[in-house]
Amino acid sequence: MTKSRTAPYGSWKSPVTSDLIVSEMIGLEQITLDGADIYWVEMHPKENGRYILVKRSPDGRITEVTPPSFSVRTRVHEYGGGAYTVSDSTIYFSHFTDQRLYCQRPGSDPYPITPGGTLRYADSVIDNVRNCMICVREDHTDSESEPVNTLVRIQLDEGGPGEVLVSGNDFYSSPQLSPDRSFLAWLTWNHPNMPWDGTELWIGELTEKGSLGHIQKVAGGSDESIFQPEWSPDSTLYFVSDRTGWWNIYCWRNRQVEPVCEMKAEFGVPQWAFRMSTYAFESKDRIICTYAEKGTWHLARLDTKTGELEEIETPYTFIRNVRAAPGYCVFRGGSPTEPTSIVQLDVTSGSLKVLRRSGTVEIDPGYLSIPEALEYPTEDGLTAHALFYRPKNKDYKAPDSERPPLLVISHGGPTDATSTRLNFSK
Repeated sequence: MTKSRTAPYGSWKSPVTSDLIVSEMIGLEQITLDGADIYWVEMHPKENGRYILVKRSPDGRITEVTPPSFSVRTRVHEYGGGAYTVSDSTIYFSHFTDQRLYCQRPGSDPYPITPGGTLRYADSVIDNVRNCMICVREDHTDSESEPVNTLVRIQLDEGGPGEVLVSGNDFYSSPQLSPDRSFLAWLTWNHPNMPWDGTELWIGELTEKGSLGHIQKVAGGSDESIFQPEWSPDSTLYFVSDRTGWWNIYCWRNRQVEPVCEMKAEFGVPQWAFRMSTYAFESKDRIICTYAEKGTWHLARLDTKTGELEEIETPYTFIRNVRAAPGYCVFRGGSPTEPTSIVQLDVTSGSLKVLRRSGTVEIDPGYLSIPEALEYPTEDGLTAHALFYRPKNKDYKAPDSERPPLLVISHGGPTDATSTRLNFSK
């Protein structure tokens, strides 16, 4: 056992270097399930930040799907997200360089289905009944004014710029088709609101030819934020709302909004990008969800009939991008000692399997400080929250007479929150 050396705070040497971070770390995001296959996007710094779509087959093989000349990334709303979708092994994705949508069938090269120029696309869903795609389109044709956002339908066998289904507001997101493809739900909002300020959830009935009729607002407004509308397997519409001051899960049943689980916890997150997901249906009556309390995220089962919430024990304190299918779910998870990973959970046994890590670097826990949650009073009778990291390095100790400096790092803004996951860059 190596004896610790005595040295002042600030002089301790760490095995975590900038070169190590850049050379070994990748980004992981945008999980999608297609049958037994699991897809996600990786950002590779070594390839000039190229975004690569990868697939994990049931036999455990992980393969890169997109050819080296393509980067799966959209610039809609500039922050992007929702850059691809998969239907029966056929992939539709936005290529970063020209922002066109491409189709890639198994064993074939990608080919464009939308024109080049000033149009961008994101957040697509496939309607196999009508052989079309419904997605958000952002039109930059008029460079003197703001881009025009709409929901459009694109026939998959014809391609083209898309036929407008919904328009008139400043922003759209989250088009979701009911399981029987009879209804379309979506979110919309207008300036000066951001989606975490006030959004509206709408629903429309799809005709045989794919146009929308009987459009009505379900929930939301200028002071209510709606997040992630989802249809249950029995075609009940669910969503997250902050109408109580907390983002909780609700459903729309018999034309009435009903709470599913009311807690002083956050089941949603600020929608900075498309296709963000904090819950998913594992079966008709069971949701796998994640919620945050005091800066820590928890995974849980939610019974939609009784509203009973049962926590699922995991080592992860940061959980995002939850997707589910009968018997299992997949999510991005991180902890104070583990970098962000793609993780699969067996819902029945509770066993976890790491499918992909964002880095191969293994750091001795003796160099890692575990965050402690703190609360303290602030103005107007409110309570502020913080994560406290004590100095830790197994090779060093400070002189007995020296007290450690306090470095205060604030998160990036009013919609952000510091995470407890391992982050080598901080």
